[in-house]
Amino acid sequence: MNPYCQIDPRSRVWICPFCNSRNTLPNHYLNVTTENLPLELQAESSSIEYILTRPVQHPPIFLFVIDLCQDEDNLEALKETLIISLSLLPPNALVGLITYGTMVSLHDLNSPFPKSFVFRGNRDYTISQLDELLSKKFTNFFSILQNVEFQLTSIIENLQKDPWPVESGKRALRSTGAALSISVSLLEAAFKGFGARILLFSAGPGTLNPGMIVTNELKEPIRSHNDVDKDTAKHYKKAIKFYDALADRAADSGHAVDIFAGCYDQVGLSEMQSLSNKTGGVLLLSDAFTTSIFKQSFLRLFSKDEEGYLLMGFKAQFDVKTSKELKVSGLVGHTSSNKVTGSNIADAEIGIGNTNSWKMSAISPNHTYAVFFEIANQVNAKQAFIQFLTHYQHASGTYRVKVTTLVNPLSSVGQLDIANSFDQEAAGVLMSRIAVYKAEQDDSADVMRWIDRMLIKVCTKFGDYLKDDPNSFRLSPTFSLYPQFMFYLRRSQFLQVFNNSPDETAFYRHVLTREDTINSLIMIQPTLTSFSMEGEPEPVLLDSISIQPDRILLLDTFFHILIYHGETIAAWRNAGYQDQEEYASFKEFLEEPKKEAAELLVDRFPLPRFIDTEEGGSQARFLYSRLNPSTSYNSGMTMGSQSAVVLTDDVNLQTFMEHLQKLAVSGNN
Repeated sequence: MNPYCQIDPRSRVWICPFCNSRNTLPNHYLNVTTENLPLELQAESSSIEYILTRPVQHPPIFLFVIDLCQDEDNLEALKETLIISLSLLPPNALVGLITYGTMVSLHDLNSPFPKSFVFRGNRDYTISQLDELLSKKFTNFFSILQNVEFQLTSIIENLQKDPWPVESGKRALRSTGAALSISVSLLEAAFKGFGARILLFSAGPGTLNPGMIVTNELKEPIRSHNDVDKDTAKHYKKAIKFYDALADRAADSGHAVDIFAGCYDQVGLSEMQSLSNKTGGVLLLSDAFTTSIFKQSFLRLFSKDEEGYLLMGFKAQFDVKTSKELKVSGLVGHTSSNKVTGSNIADAEIGIGNTNSWKMSAISPNHTYAVFFEIANQVNAKQAFIQFLTHYQHASGTYRVKVTTLVNPLSSVGQLDIANSFDQEAAGVLMSRIAVYKAEQDDSADVMRWIDRMLIKVCTKFGDYLKDDPNSFRLSPTFSLYPQFMFYLRRSQFLQVFNNSPDETAFYRHVLTREDTINSLIMIQPTLTSFSMEGEPEPVLLDSISIQPDRILLLDTFFHILIYHGETIAAWRNAGYQDQEEYASFKEFLEEPKKEAAELLVDRFPLPRFIDTEEGGSQARFLYSRLNPSTSYNSGMTMGSQSAVVLTDDVNLQTFMEHLQKLAVSGNN
């Protein structure tokens, strides 16, 4: 029942807006009147959450999978962070531990003395084989945290670097694939259908089959985007097939996989990304486990609400119901299809389609999902109804159902209604999600052409112009920002993979697919704030003309927070003026952008990388690469200009818009 139901108190029936069927009111609503409506029928209750009486048989389950092929400093930092995280878990949580190097060790936390079962790292064990090798039930390898916290802490503290020798000119023999396979099998056999998370901490690429990323020979470089495009990455497809199969099994069991990489080199996130993307897990890329990016981001995963429960849900199912006017085209997000068929499923597929139900092994308040619809029957229809149902296991130990019911007006008078209600920010993010999803399947050049075609169609349909007259082209305020969103999307690291590794690309795309509209827009078109000694901080154009010698710029790309000092400010700072009493105001001026940056870092997940640079500094490239190059070396700028010169062959926004206008008014896509 929802606020859009029609109630007939005299007949004691309610009419469903989705199927128009008449239903008898429940017994506890027999005394309902139009003046005394229950909560779910009130207009302000479009979204309501029910707590079910059915109890959860098992508390949340956390299985730690730790890579021991790493240097002592990195391992010590990881151990310290893991011990802190134990205090953030619910006391009744079930925990398990697997460590791996050349071999895989499954630790028995219930044993009165340190005990583990060791498996070969170059073999893929089935559940039946594990059952034969283990002398006890799979469930016995998981224990209630408050009962074994001392033993688990002691085991983690005493973990040592993998003793297997590493020869000169070779990589460590690392059995990441076997460790993940055993983890998935263990949980599948013991707790299928109950909320669980596998937390993998990887310090390098897997060098053993199954799931090999690269051989242990250092003379063989790890694959690049160029190798993948040319199909010369000989382990790539086989590894993807292996990890995709594991991801499907984990999703079917309702278990999420989180991957935390702490390594300057690639660890194989590109091959393993489906483990997190299909289950709702976390992908985190950091240079080492010693960095604050890893430490703070990992601990923020265990944030709690006002009642002290973890801000995460387990084993969720997401269903979409529609009235007859709409059909579901698909969903883009960290989910897997339940392969449920129905009458409201569209033929045209966008993202994960051909269903109206998806499974999400892990959810949180920060997860967002893009659902796409098509109009099925608009004859005499002025509105359509949509209902989202989310069944999930709450961290408090209860099952819950969240129901959100919406009514959407349908335009029956042409494109004017659409133009007036167009949300260009949401449209930009939705297009970026489709583009990223396509980029995982298709060639990047094809995705670029698709973006261009769609943009030209929008401008042709909703622009105001005279045919074949580019100078007459105008867009209404509701569409005016949309072309520049597409311009920056085309230049972003989500589609332009040059100078990024496959692991970095997988990480960036994973985060974009999870975040909300505001954060996603920051990733697509970063924000730039200018600080001057004469006035208040102000937002400025993401353009090379915004670089001035007497300004400090604060760039927020979501993944990086960068403070850039103009040439004059940098010279004063290097001269040490801020350390002199008579220049106290200059010292305060230098601190102002740092305070602003600190506010951005408060609740950002993952924690962004902080960069402090200046004109001519090597890390200024992070700023230059995101700016619209209106003053590049080939733009014909005057020598007297104070703006920075961006060394790039990319076209600027002005040239992009000129070409777009010509194509839009020609009517030829």
